[in-house]
Amino acid sequence: MLELPETCVIADQISKTLVGKTIKSAVANTSPHSFAWYTGDPAEYNARLVGKKITGSAAYGGRPEMHAGDMVISFLDGIRFRYLEVGEKRPDKHQLLLEFDDDTAIMCTIQMYGGLLAFVDGTVDDFYYNAAKEKPPPYTDAFDRVYFDDLRKSVKQTLSVKAFLATEQRIPGFGNGVLHDTLWNARINPRRKLDSLSDNDMEALFDSIKSTLTEMRDGGGRDTERDLFGKPGGYQTILSSKRLAYPCCNCGGGLKREAYLGGNIYFCPTCQKWEK
Repeated sequence: MLELPETCVIADQISKTLVGKTIKSAVANTSPHSFAWYTGDPAEYNARLVGKKITGSAAYGGRPEMHAGDMVISFLDGIRFRYLEVGEKRPDKHQLLLEFDDDTAIMCTIQMYGGLLAFVDGTVDDFYYNAAKEKPPPYTDAFDRVYFDDLRKSVKQTLSVKAFLATEQRIPGFGNGVLHDTLWNARINPRRKLDSLSDNDMEALFDSIKSTLTEMRDGGGRDTERDLFGKPGGYQTILSSKRLAYPCCNCGGGLKREAYLGGNIYFCPTCQKWEK
């Protein structure tokens, strides 16, 4: 699923690759998907988007978006992109295909679920979208230790670290995918409760959020996700399904995967100790 590092990477690629191009056709929902979300009737996307010039892009939490005239095309959750060159065959199955005036295109498909929204800028009244636009990303100076401490104080201290960081979009775009390396770098188990963390633990956690997400972004996104060109990110995950069979790169011990809070958690039981 798209999270903050990939959102930033894709938004930057949209800016460098698509800005200045004009949409000459838009085909949505050619391959119906039970968990594909659109804005209104996808059959109307062509009428809404044809003739619109791509003028910019943005990254809000886990949503990269492109700006096309007065329209916003917003991508969320399990979207897979593929940029298509002039003359390159257009696949038959997709949930959105945008053709441009220079005969290039982008195709979007959905994995488990995802959104391909097209709306007039400023017309969406969605809590999480608006929060993502208003809250400072961890990459910025505004996301400082004071801000982070206030965020922690705003929740029950009996919450686990995973529940604090990766639910309710308290940090927009920070989800279960980026959680594991962030906590491994801080040497904190995802099941630990906030009230068990020392001042040193909190300092390590804050520093890791800033540094780990920056490394993921600057590496081109995680190797478990793909960019605008369909290529895996260049950041090699430490804890993910791709790494589970390998030993911990710090202690050499075995890694673990467990079901917790509606998803899997990955951790090193030696480096990230936890006592019930």
